[in-house]
Amino acid sequence: MGIFSFFTKKETKETYDKGLQKTRAGLFDKLKRAVAGKSKVDDEILDELEDILITSDVGVDTTLKIIRRVEERVSRDKYVDTAELDKLLKEEISALLAENNHENFEDFSLPEGKKPYVVMVVGVNGVGKTTTIGKLAYQFQKRGKSVMLGAGDTFRAAAVDQLKIWSERAGVSIVEKGMGADPASVAFDTLNSAVAKGCDLVLLDTAGRLHNKVNLMNELTKVKNVMKKVIPDAPHEVLLVLDGSTGQNAFEQAKQFTAATEVNALAVTKLDGTAKGGVVIGISDKFKIPVKYIGLGEKAEDLQVFNKEGFVESLFNNS
Repeated sequence: MGIFSFFTKKETKETYDKGLQKTRAGLFDKLKRAVAGKSKVDDEILDELEDILITSDVGVDTTLKIIRRVEERVSRDKYVDTAELDKLLKEEISALLAENNHENFEDFSLPEGKKPYVVMVVGVNGVGKTTTIGKLAYQFQKRGKSVMLGAGDTFRAAAVDQLKIWSERAGVSIVEKGMGADPASVAFDTLNSAVAKGCDLVLLDTAGRLHNKVNLMNELTKVKNVMKKVIPDAPHEVLLVLDGSTGQNAFEQAKQFTAATEVNALAVTKLDGTAKGGVVIGISDKFKIPVKYIGLGEKAEDLQVFNKEGFVESLFNNS
């Protein structure tokens, strides 16, 4: 089945292919070297494959899971040509992603019956959190949705200013009180304003770093509790933004945030500048939280809804 079966727009396919170019090149170059001069998949090649996946930041546990599955296929089929290895690997990674993502996100869409749909965006400073919010605002506004931004990262002046710029660029409303304001107060006012204006979507920025981890997580809890005073079931989504180029550090960030707050969606950014795209596979498998968005470039259009079939197709598109 071709990639156009998964992507309805040619531009989307091209964005995936271009954004995953470094990861794809690294993966295939290493695979080619591993199988050079060999006719079948043996233990030596499987050991090489294990190293390739780990150095692509798939993660040790997920890598071992994939290797076990490949070994079972090789054992069952008795003889697997090295030319078939990438096909076999592609199938097993696809199966793993299918198990760990309960749904496929087809486009930038919002669930019925929740207006405004409230997304609290969390993540450490430097991962592209505020930029991701701006790009999401642009994508949803382009599809006719009314969007309200909340500048809740009041501990960094740059974050407030950056979000104001994005609100102007995307043509959406923003609630901001400047640096040093109470983040919970910003959240409260943002939701009240969104309800009054009948907005479809609220995207709330939050602090990425306070004096220590406990303070940060306590602040996020406080913000969530204040939201519920306006909309009892808010936030509907807690979106954790991770920098894919940091590899294993992204795993540690996911571990900390998922332990402290109820993260139910992930956005993995900066995949275009790294050969560590395997982190998407590992994080999805380890935390059992769906990857909803991936960042494949600097332009607003380069933030894409994560399509697991399309992701694997692009990863293994060695044309």
